[in-house]
Amino acid sequence: MKIVTETVDTEGLESLLDRNVTLFCMNYIYTGKLVGVDEDQVKLENAKIVYETGSFTEKEWTDAQSLPNGTWYVRLATVESFGILK
Repeated sequence: MKIVTETVDTEGLESLLDRNVTLFCMNYIYTGKLVGVDEDQVKLENAKIVYETGSFTEKEWTDAQSLPNGTWYVRLATVESFGILK
């Protein structure tokens, strides 16, 4: 395992800006276009909450519902993992 002591632009959430990401959080799964990141939260556009994933090999979620206004903020303290999934 490599220990990183400095922030690198090619890694982490910042490297996924302007891409569709999936955030696995303590209680819910969120997905949408990542348009903002700061020290406390991320901002998603076209945000959805995923209630049923289905197979991870499928291109679409089984049940992902759009959130009001399409823009949503998620606290980083609740994010357990993240990445490009669907």
